[in-house]
Amino acid sequence: MARTRRIFSAEYKAKVVLELISGTKSMAEASREYNLKTDLLSHWKSQFLSNASKAFETTTESDPQQERIVELERLAGKQSLEMEILKKALTLLPQTKQKSVS
Repeated sequence: MARTRRIFSAEYKAKVVLELISGTKSMAEASREYNLKTDLLSHWKSQFLSNASKAFETTTESDPQQERIVELERLAGKQSLEMEILKKALTLLPQTKQKSVS
């Protein structure tokens, strides 16, 4: 009878590897407790350590729609400020009377 392949979540793998790294459990203890081969645990540990620096990267892959919203909000704020300046300028300038032509 063939054994079915088990699939482990990233959270589960991280939990097991952190126990190994912190020294809470040895490789043999974790292997027995979780019913996993030591080769698999070693592979998970090396993967974890090689990708550890990615946890501190600040890549901003933002949504294009979100970028567009930010840009439009900035433009709306700029136009609002321009309108306020123009309104203030109109009150400060001397009023010129328009002559009606009959």
